[in-house]
Formats: sequence, C-alpha cells, structure tokens
Amino acid sequence: MIPSKPLPYPDCWATPEEYVDNLLQFVTSSDTFQILCGGVHVLDFFTSDTGLFSSVVPDEWQPWLLQCDPMRLLDILMREDIDSLPDPRPPESLLRYIQNIRKFSLAREYPSREERLPKLTWQMSVGMKPKKIHEVRNFANYVDQLASDIQAKFDSNITHFVDFGSGQNYLGRALASAPYNKQIVAVEGREHNIAGAKELDIIARVAEKPKIMRNKKLWMQQLDSMTPEDQRDERALKRAAKPIKASEDYAADLRPRKEFGAIYTPEEGKGFIRYIEGRLESGDLADVIGQLEDTHLEPVVPKTDPKLMAISIHSCGNLSHHGIRSLIINPAVQAIAIVGCCYNLLTEKLGPPTYKHPYMRPSLQALNGRVIRESARHDPHGFPLSDRLCTYRDDGIRLNITARMMACQAPHNWTEAESDGFFTRHFFRAVLQKIFLDRGVISKVYHDGTPVEDRTGGSPQSPFNVSTNPVILGSLSKSCYKSLHAYIRGAITKLTTSSDYREQRDIIKERMSDITDEEIAEYERQYQPRKRELSAIWTLMAFSAIIVESLIVTDRWLFLRQHSDLVQDAWVETVFDYRQSPRNLVVVGVKKPKPRSR
Repeated sequence: MIPSKPLPYPDCWATPEEYVDNLLQFVTSSDTFQILCGGVHVLDFFTSDTGLFSSVVPDEWQPWLLQCDPMRLLDILMREDIDSLPDPRPPESLLRYIQNIRKFSLAREYPSREERLPKLTWQMSVGMKPKKIHEVRNFANYVDQLASDIQAKFDSNITHFVDFGSGQNYLGRALASAPYNKQIVAVEGREHNIAGAKELDIIARVAEKPKIMRNKKLWMQQLDSMTPEDQRDERALKRAAKPIKASEDYAADLRPRKEFGAIYTPEEGKGFIRYIEGRLESGDLADVIGQLEDTHLEPVVPKTDPKLMAISIHSCGNLSHHGIRSLIINPAVQAIAIVGCCYNLLTEKLGPPTYKHPYMRPSLQALNGRVIRESARHDPHGFPLSDRLCTYRDDGIRLNITARMMACQAPHNWTEAESDGFFTRHFFRAVLQKIFLDRGVISKVYHDGTPVEDRTGGSPQSPFNVSTNPVILGSLSKSCYKSLHAYIRGAITKLTTSSDYREQRDIIKERMSDITDEEIAEYERQYQPRKRELSAIWTLMAFSAIIVESLIVTDRWLFLRQHSDLVQDAWVETVFDYRQSPRNLVVVGVKKPKPRSR
C-alpha cells in the first residue's frame, strides 16, 4: 500500500527529513529563486527604464539566454544531461541553478497502467474529454485499491467515499458502477452541476429517468398558451378555442424533464450515489455524516457508524486543504486521497511574503483588489498548512499569488506552437502596459501603493520597489492575437465598451482613442527585438515554479505527519500521466485504527 518513499523526492536525498530540510533552506535563501517565483510579473516587463530582463537575470546568464532557442532552453532546463552539454554551454552559475531546481523537484513519472484498468462504457464516458477519462479510470482504480489495502491491513471497511467538489461527478459515477459498486457521497456547491450530474447518471444507467404522468389534452393546452398566437398552427388554435377543465388526477406540470431529477434505487451489492449541495468552508463533515446516519436515506447500508474516505480529483485552492483536514477533524473519516490544483486560489495564512534581502519587495504582482484582500486575510485555512512551514525561521514560509499561479504551469508539456502562443500574448500585454504608462492611463506606484510622484528622497526607483497600477484586461477574441495592432485595438474596444470597466472607461477613451497605427507600429519596432527577453524569463519562472508545487505538496504531507497521534500513514505519489494531467500528485493519509474492545 505504502510506496517505498513517502515523498517522491530524487534519489540524491537519503531520507525525507534530509530532503525537507534542504528544500526549505533553498527556497528561503536563494535570491534568484525568490525573484523568479513571486518577485517579477511580466505585466511590468517594459515599464522600467532598464526592463526586467536586465534587472533580474544575473549578468553572466543574459548573453547565453538571448542566443538560446526557446525550445532548446526548455530541453536544457528539464530534460538533458547538463554535464554533457555541447558548447556554447550555459554559465556555471546557471548550471548550478538548474541542478538545484531539479534536485528539489518531486518526481512526476507515472508508469502506464491503462491496459490493466477497467474500461469505461460509452455511456459512462459521455461528457468526458480524453484527459478526464484518463483521470477517472486511474483514480477510481487507485482509491478502490487503497480501500482494499486498508481493509486487509486494519480490518476496517470503508463504507462511503466522499467526493469534495464533485462537479459533474464523473469520478463518483465510475466508482458507483461495476466493477467497483461503491457508496458515493458527492458534495457540490453549485446546483446546476448537481442537476447536470443527475442527467449523466441517467445516461450511465446508475439512475432511472422519472416517469411523468400528464393529462395529454391539458398538457397540450398549456403548451399552446405559452406560444404566441401568431405562431400557433391550426390545431393549436382549435385547442385554444375549446378550454379544458383541469383534471384532479393529473396536474399540468410544465417543468423541463431535467428538473424532475433522477430516481436512485439502492440494491444489495451495487453502488449508490447521494448528492449533498453545499460549500465546504472547512474540513468539518458533521452535516454530511448526519445525513448518512439517517437510515431512511440509504436503506441498503447497514445501520453502523459510517467509515469514510475523502477523495477528490483536482479540488481547487483551499478545498484541497479542507479535504486533508477532514482526516483530522472527523472521527468517521478513515482515509483521504486528495489531488489538488489551482494553487493560485489558495489563501494565505501568514499574510504577504516578506524577504530579508534588499532586492525584493513583498509583492511585485499587479496590485489588484483580490491580491491585497487575500494577502491580508491571514486565513487559518490557507497556505501553509503545516506547523513546520508556519514557524520556519520564525517568520514562516510564504508564497504570493504570482508564485502560486506559476506553479500551475506544465513546462514539460509545452510544445513549440503553444509556447510561441503564450509568449506572444504576454509580449502584447507587456507592450500595452507600457503604452498605458506613456499615455497616462496608469502611473507608477511603490510596493506599498504610494504614487511615485508623492514621494521624495529615499531609495532610487527599480523593478524591485516600483510597479504600475493594474488594468485587468482578461482574454480577447482569437483574432486580436494575430498582431500587436489587432491586440491593442481589441483591448481599447473592450475597455471602452464593456460594462465591466466603468471606472476606467473614461480615462481610456480620453488617453487612448487618438493612438495612431503609426504609433503602434513604432512600439512594435522598438520592443519586438526584446520579445526573446520576455520568453526567457517566463520559461525560467515556470521552470523554477516546479519547486513551488513541490513545496505546497510537501507542506500537506508534513501537516499529516505532525498529527502522528491520529495518522497511521501518510504519503505522496503520482496517479496520472503528467503528459495528460500535470497536476498528478495525490496526498494520502490513513488514520490509526481504533483499539479493539475486549
């Protein structure tokens, strides 16, 4: 049941303790790592006189990075044997940095098991893309085997599988069906997701379509009454002319069929699905457990205390923390298997990051409202979870949203076309920010929010203490990314016509409406040669952020380890092929069995 190593760290480390000690020391002492993971934001790439590339990349790295092809750089960072690279070789300091990132990155390899896994029927696969089919097949089999191992080792039978944030319930539907036949509790906060999941349950034959009895004449009359008179055919007009009294036997229910839900019939030896609507604000499952203990809800389940396993594929942000905490909070939860994602949605327990070296500031990302609110929340459910990270070197370890967003990247999977696409999007956005600054749409501010013009004296301006006001643009239509000209015109149109930009609309109209095609072409001529600078930094940021994900996952494992009075075993391992699903690390915890009563 338990892998040979509780964390999939590289073999250069002898023990998990040695790995954790050195990981924490590196992330808190490497200036380069801290700059690339949370210290720079591509929005301000061209807004300083020198530019971010010259300011943040070590001098000896710059010539080599600028002459290296983007895909070649990816290969060198992540795949090639750096001891046998041909000339021109990267600078030795860059090679050492690559080695450090690699040796602190948790292993992501996953041996293919597709041929040994039960296949999903076409009815079960409705609505799933290949990525989701891969995830459901592998994870359903994984948690089934985990439950079997727990029963064999501790003689403790898992009675229910609680899926945190079940969405369309693809995983639960597979587990409730043959060959697994599990009791599933799907906890979901969005009503429309539950309604959609029930429709899919009917298609997959784990639930039945409700039979609707209607008086046909009354039903047709009601439909006619809802149709404009000029759109009724001859039959409808005749029916409307002959009113029919409502029958006492059949009501004229005009709701769409999907609103009638689905019928679930418990059967001995077969799986069963229960949906519970609600948002989990913590790991407390008291309400869920209370509903399960009502024998009227599930008459097939013996009247015994439920023994739960909390499971989730890609629970976003703090929802992963709630799933992990549920093992500690709820006596009924016997095990967890949680695959997290969307690290950018995590809140921050310790507040904004602080850095002791003089080149960094707490948060160089765009100072939008959500970032400030989340950083200031000091949310007890946020990152980090473990006491080890909360108290490390007194101040604890903190990650700002920029670092956590970069941890959601999958640089191992980047293709040349995809890479060029998002490098181009970031380049266009960085140039637009420079235009906004030049034309007075935005201004420069210090990291504490003080406008540059309001402060005199003090340290000189640099990319490490000055940023620009954000303009949250979002995505544009695909045609806007064909050229810088199309992008800027599309951005101006969106910002001056959409109701989402009322506060900025007037100033953008005033300052941007007269920009000419010649001016845009001049900006492109000036900054196009520097696009390679941006792509090099973005690649280094994504490569470095592999450690950010390793740190977040390690923190979750350490949290389970610190509760050794309750947790028997805790480990992390891969459950998906990284090429299909890069967030492929599952955090597992198994509770100590209760002593047998004599």
